Amino acid sequence: MLASLAEFRTPSLPLHNAPSFLQRRMDAFYIDRMENTWGGKHIMHGATPGAGAVQLMSNDYLSLVNHPKIIEAQVKSLRSASREVVMSGVFMHGQNPVSELESRLAMFSGYEAAVLSQSGYAANVGLIQALADENVPVYIDVHAHASLWEGIISAGATARPFRHNDFDHLKRQMKIHGPGVLCIDSVYSTLGSVAPLADIVAAAESEGCLIIVDESHSLGTHGEGGAGLVAEAGLQSRVHFVTASMAKAFAGRAGLILCSEEFREYFRCTARPAIFSSGLLSHEVAGLNATLDLIKKDDWRRTQLFRNAQRLRSGIAGLGYNLGSCASQIIPIESGVEPATLKLRETLERYGIFGAVFCAPATPQKRSMVRLSVNAELSFAQIDYVVRALGEMRDEVGMWNWASTLRGRSRNGAAQSVMSRGGTILAC
Repeated sequence: MLASLAEFRTPSLPLHNAPSFLQRRMDAFYIDRMENTWGGKHIMHGATPGAGAVQLMSNDYLSLVNHPKIIEAQVKSLRSASREVVMSGVFMHGQNPVSELESRLAMFSGYEAAVLSQSGYAANVGLIQALADENVPVYIDVHAHASLWEGIISAGATARPFRHNDFDHLKRQMKIHGPGVLCIDSVYSTLGSVAPLADIVAAAESEGCLIIVDESHSLGTHGEGGAGLVAEAGLQSRVHFVTASMAKAFAGRAGLILCSEEFREYFRCTARPAIFSSGLLSHEVAGLNATLDLIKKDDWRRTQLFRNAQRLRSGIAGLGYNLGSCASQIIPIESGVEPATLKLRETLERYGIFGAVFCAPATPQKRSMVRLSVNAELSFAQIDYVVRALGEMRDEVGMWNWASTLRGRSRNGAAQSVMSRGGTILAC
């Protein structure tokens, strides 16, 4: 059932005598955005996928959710564990299930040590808190994850943004502001683009910067055995910190920081998310251990993921959609203004295709999108169906007039102009 404005504006516990500043902010969402911009609908709350739907909204890239070996490990832990001690990770010491998993993850990725936290968000916020203050510039790609930006705010540091994947612009910024902390993603969560790691790392090294690479969307999916893009490039000795959300390819719920052994203890006793949040529970650790075993062993999952992603990317690009610098399992369909994205989402759902809507604050204003996330279990028949559907709906959703399409035409010039709007959908 589609969500409507009335559903959201009838709270079971209304706010009595709410101050005017809160009412203004809520009205900006419910009236200005939801009622006026979205036409009384909710841009992210659409239909429920039915049997046979093609679901492309999950971050479970390797299709490991509900894997029987992971479930078995979690159940065994729940049934056999003695009374669980629930406490902050800062109090945990000596050999325990968490520290043993941390050691495995460090060895897996080629780092000296690892720290597990409650989420990738907590890992990034806590890490920047532990590294920077008001005197330290933090250089950050404009499309880096929101948790890295939040960490800068939390640390009281100054953000020095640079253009996406532009290491020359980064070098110019560093020449002006001096040594600091560099924050990038290896695979960007909205664009699906891949960072030129070697060039950016070299630029940061030249100015004496600490380097953070968020591998949330590449750990498990890229590199030998899924060890990630930093490991694939052999940059472990040059990248000081790798962070990741374990809620992507690892299909669990935790955050990870790869670092030195000396830094590990400093972080646990300094970063507020590490001090003031409870640590992982035994069954969560057992599930992640089983997932790590599967990720290291099942190379076929990565192989199939890359085949599926390449097939879908090439098919969609062949229809005239501008995928920008997308080069991964994340495929952005950038429809631009939010009403256009709402129309795109509803049209896709009518075809039984479900992606994830990304809009402000997850994207810049007027650059909202439906993100399609590829997984290893998709069949070629499902992928080809998605391509055919996107071809059939181009006129209906107004794709030819989207700002992203016009940018793509301008960039590609004659190569774009030869495409026929009514042409045959390209096989991929």
